[in-house]
Amino acid sequence: MFIPFAGILGSCAASMAGYLACTACTCVSREVLTQSARVAWSALFFVAMCFAWLMRDFAQPLLEKIPWIAREAMSMGVDMDQWYGQAAVYRVSMGSFMFFITMAGIMVGVKYTSDSRDRYLHHGNWLLKLAVWLVFTALPFLFPNNVVEAYAWVARVGSGFFLIIQMVILLDFVQTWNDSWVSAGEEDTTWLYALLGLTVAAYTGVLTMAGLMFHWFAPPGIEGGCALNVTFVTLGLLLVVSFALVSLHPVSSQGSIFPAAMVGVYTMYLCFSAMESEPKEYACNGLGQQITAASGTTLALGMVATLASVVYAAFRAGSNTHLFTLEGSLDGGSDGAPERESLLESGAGAAGLDGLPPPGEGGMTRSGRRGPSAMDEFTPVSYNYAFFHMIFALASMYMAMLMTGWGAVEQDKERIDVGWASVWVKISAQWLTGLLYVWTLMAPALFPDREFA
Repeated sequence: MFIPFAGILGSCAASMAGYLACTACTCVSREVLTQSARVAWSALFFVAMCFAWLMRDFAQPLLEKIPWIAREAMSMGVDMDQWYGQAAVYRVSMGSFMFFITMAGIMVGVKYTSDSRDRYLHHGNWLLKLAVWLVFTALPFLFPNNVVEAYAWVARVGSGFFLIIQMVILLDFVQTWNDSWVSAGEEDTTWLYALLGLTVAAYTGVLTMAGLMFHWFAPPGIEGGCALNVTFVTLGLLLVVSFALVSLHPVSSQGSIFPAAMVGVYTMYLCFSAMESEPKEYACNGLGQQITAASGTTLALGMVATLASVVYAAFRAGSNTHLFTLEGSLDGGSDGAPERESLLESGAGAAGLDGLPPPGEGGMTRSGRRGPSAMDEFTPVSYNYAFFHMIFALASMYMAMLMTGWGAVEQDKERIDVGWASVWVKISAQWLTGLLYVWTLMAPALFPDREFA
């Protein structure tokens, strides 16, 4: 009799433990979604990218195993080809773009956390937003092919803007990093030695990448000697040298060797990525042939890493709004400035994650939840919500280009961003990054009457 009773108690205890665990997970997830909407939006975008990948590579064999779907589609006159492959990628990308651009339009003008759009649309109601996202994702599958083809051309332009924004943010990041450590080095020289060490490591990385690229993308015994790839690597090294020379020239008052080294690493990475995107049939792409022979798990992990890097790039770009703010714009306007200043001076303007008031501030409602206080009325948001969603809309376009090789060729299964179009886009991005960096160094000397922040 004791054993059945103990079993009942054990079952009850297990049920209670499961309930408590689910309750704890629910509370934690709700708090994360409420306090850090950027993480949740990034996760949603990552799901969209994974869904596009699955529709491209795995939808066709799955649909073929469900014959009644094909019969129903044929009876309704639906072209099954638009449900998988590159066509599906464009449609998923289009749905994601429409969703985020709609959110960007809704969030125009949100300056303070007291705005209802902040609480109910940007930070709250995630189940409702997930349902709306699913509707937007499914809607393009009903569009005619000419509409999707037109979107593909527009996506090429939007992807270019996305890449340019990434370059600007990179240049600002390395310059800010350098200025911060140099300023700290005035009191403690350890920071200067750290900068020197990172600079040496960066140039060591450049030389290492160059050696690997000559080994993988210019193998001996190839007819013609892989002159194109040799030219890519050589010009990349010349770019790195030119960055160092220009940054150390007396004309460049804002120049420093550390940003030059970091930009050099990035440009060489773009060169490496460009040659990695060469078709596997190209004899000079030795690395591509090795990747083709890799295991499915390795390829899948590479795909996930690529998708995650795009999500992180979009996350950083969407959060970094000060570079793209003009005086009088949403973030640069003066509306509410006196109120904000008085609140900040009193210490009431501190914000938690995503600009929400830190725990413990604000009034308490009868239900025990923290309600908005009068001071929250002029608490500014920590980033521009409209710009954040616009960046994810552009990233949705870039997602399509990444998975279709910029619309040039059908991509290999479990590989993305392959084709000569991708190669030349990355080489162009490499040189555009170099030109932007040199411009930031030379512009103050060329236009002394203008102020360059």
